[in-house]
Amino acid sequence: MRCTIVLLAWLASNALALGAEADKAADFASAMAPIMANLRTAASYVRTGNVALAQIETDEAVARWKRFAPSTSGPLPAYTPAELAGFLDRGYDQLATITGALDRGDNVAAGRELLALRQSFHALRRHAGLYDLGDCIFEFAPAMEALRVAATRYDDRPAPANAEETVAAARAFRDRLVRCNQWANSEIAAQGEFRRLIDGAIASSQEIAHAAMAGDASLVHRYLVELQSFAQLLDFRYG
Repeated sequence: MRCTIVLLAWLASNALALGAEADKAADFASAMAPIMANLRTAASYVRTGNVALAQIETDEAVARWKRFAPSTSGPLPAYTPAELAGFLDRGYDQLATITGALDRGDNVAAGRELLALRQSFHALRRHAGLYDLGDCIFEFAPAMEALRVAATRYDDRPAPANAEETVAAARAFRDRLVRCNQWANSEIAAQGEFRRLIDGAIASSQEIAHAAMAGDASLVHRYLVELQSFAQLLDFRYG
């Protein structure tokens, strides 16, 4: 618990440019990493309808979160920022909501709350001046959704205007993928799995644009499904 309290002090100062404060921020992020991995995995299971496995991951996240949340671990030190204390308490409440939704079989509500909790954590990281590959991958979801909407509209009606929209969305998603590739450290960048996923997604984002320009709606659909799989796997492994 003493180590936990030390980690909770990382936002006590705005001087994160100082090495010591930056280390505290990184330490807290590292301490939360196992919980975020639980939530990331739970979100994947919810998406595929594996409720029992999602419940296991959520239960593990709850057990770990109890070591941090003021409502369960006791009052935080006076120097703990309200923002961090609020995040920990709200997160614990959200986990309870997620657990209840899974118990009811409401995968939509569970998925929504899982996403909201993960968004809160990434926002906290950005506020602390932290950013890495996981943040970049997590943030390309809107670009993927924009491409899904554009490609679906093109599949329904392959008109020139819809083709242009699909091409533009594919370009935006590809730019995001290239940016995330640049954020990968040397160890991850050299991993065969990462290379297959990121390079495959970049290639498919180019191909879906070519298919749209060629007027091939069936090929657009095929590449959309492929890109959604790449995006989900990237988030599952590195988000």
